[in-house]
Amino acid sequence: MAMTVHLLKLCVGIDDVDQLARSQERRIRQTGRLVHRTRHTPRRADEVLDGGSIYWIIRGFVQVRQRIIGIHRETDEDGRSYCLLERDPELVRTELQPRRPHQGWRYLEQADAPRDMGSVRTYDLPSPQMAAELRELGLI
Repeated sequence: MAMTVHLLKLCVGIDDVDQLARSQERRIRQTGRLVHRTRHTPRRADEVLDGGSIYWIIRGFVQVRQRIIGIHRETDEDGRSYCLLERDPELVRTELQPRRPHQGWRYLEQADAPRDMGSVRTYDLPSPQMAAELRELGLI
């Protein structure tokens, strides 16, 4: 029986969750689907497909996640193989969790994943910088 594991990914070129949402909405309108292309297939694909999500790092903090609903191997026109991580379009805000930049993606164990915040309006959340200061002061 597989145990759920998540992926942790840096969201390059995105400044906030609203910008990510707009970018993904454009992508769905243009291509009809929402996938993330990566060179390697996760070795723990069964665990990822057992309810796993991509947790996006934006401006140094995990801020949002998306459920992974499919993992597909494909080949491009030059014969190079790649992997598509198919995502649910729903963005679920999470507690802010500081993370350092890294290349590619990393596995994120269920126990280490930030909790969902539920449906929260952007202006209800502190900025990542303010959240870091509040956390240092022990206030959140």
